[in-house]
Amino acid sequence: MIRIYISSVINAPANTVWATIRDFNGLADWHPGVASSTIENGEPSDRIGCVRNFTLNDGGNLRERLLAHSDIERYHTYSILDSPMPVENYIATLRLREITDGHGTFAEWSAEFDTGAESEMRDLIGQGVFQGGFDALKEALKA
Repeated sequence: MIRIYISSVINAPANTVWATIRDFNGLADWHPGVASSTIENGEPSDRIGCVRNFTLNDGGNLRERLLAHSDIERYHTYSILDSPMPVENYIATLRLREITDGHGTFAEWSAEFDTGAESEMRDLIGQGVFQGGFDALKEALKA
């Protein structure tokens, strides 16, 4: 099992960043790699157990289940159910923490999973998905 951890500082208040990413179905609104997303069976996007089904810009399709969600602690934990990536037992958490010296946000995105393509997945998920998402958030939230 490998673990990937990426962190970033976003120059916006944590509540503002959380308002942008809170919706488990909202990836297409802020992540540059996601073309569209729906929650299966019409469930609320903050209901534990709901499944988001999304399409990437390259046509790939993923399904992910929400395992935990907290508005107080500002995080989502989710698992991948189906993916074009060679990963198994994938569990990830996207968490925001308020920076008390100023009005910024400390963002953390981590995942643990099994794969036969460790180097490729470290780069794709760590830099492409996680850091790419943080970079897009920074750009979108510039004041």
